Amino acid sequence: MSKAALVAIVDDDDDVREALSDLLLVLGLECRAFDRAEALLAEFVPGTDARMPGMSGLQLLRRLRDLDASVPVIIITSDTDSTIRSRALEGGAYAHLVKPIEDRILLLHLEFALSGKWKGSPNG
Repeated sequence: MSKAALVAIVDDDDDVREALSDLLLVLGLECRAFDRAEALLAEFVPGTDARMPGMSGLQLLRRLRDLDASVPVIIITSDTDSTIRSRALEGGAYAHLVKPIEDRILLLHLEFALSGKWKGSPNG
């Protein structure tokens, strides 16, 4: 994976943010962690209207696409609803993964997303 890549982690769970950050740092990836989507938007897309308290991952994905941001998005959630998964993938997410996620599966998805060569999920 490219060491020049910056991975943004958005999760309201402190332990999840810390664990993912630690994993990515060990792999040599630069990452920034945010406790909510609005914080990520305020940091990376100055001047955007990010005043949507409690913005979901799908709403963040939609907002990024509305801004024409071509960043790869991987949604990791505990929600197993297939409708949510479909909406995420149709909305342009590289993958929709359900917690708990194995490190090797996440890393595989990150590798593909950061390479820009592949969209979809190796797990279907």
